Amino acid sequence: MKQRALIQLAVSAAVAVLFCSCEDMQQQMQNPLAAVMPTPTPMPGWWDDSGANGDPRIVVHMAEQKAYFYKGKRLVGESTVSTGKKGFSTPSGHYSVVSKDKNHFSSEFGDYIDRDGNVLVSNIDVRKDRCPKGGHFDPAKMPYCMRFTGGYAMHQGYCPPYAASHGCIRVPQGMAEKFYDNAPVGTPITVTD
Repeated sequence: MKQRALIQLAVSAAVAVLFCSCEDMQQQMQNPLAAVMPTPTPMPGWWDDSGANGDPRIVVHMAEQKAYFYKGKRLVGESTVSTGKKGFSTPSGHYSVVSKDKNHFSSEFGDYIDRDGNVLVSNIDVRKDRCPKGGHFDPAKMPYCMRFTGGYAMHQGYCPPYAASHGCIRVPQGMAEKFYDNAPVGTPITVTD
């Protein structure tokens, strides 16, 4: 019996020594499952249009980096977005969806790649960046694209929690399709600071 107790004590001590080297020992003691369970990724937004009717409209708040989708007066969806970074600001104002393209590709932004598909220069602007010898332009994908003024559009893309685009309003995967499917041409889009 004493030997079993000594083994349990030794194992407990070994585990304690292992965890003592971690800075977040107190958190692991308070929530031991946090040490072994992955942290869930927050959802980029939500959608619930069950029973909703009325004309659609989209409101984008650049300070919040959020887009809100309404049907009539009812809010049916909310999404994180990424608007234009410094030097490429997204214009504020009142617009409407003027065209839609589910499988759009940029005519200005993308990468220069070689004939084997290797990236030579990434994240380029064809108006400013020269193509290296042996390279060609590979346009950026902009699925679920809804153009609202000039060269500006809402489309699926990378959405860090800050303004990072070249002026478009990027919407994360999953939410971009919801906004696209529910906003016909003519849908009002308000972009506010």
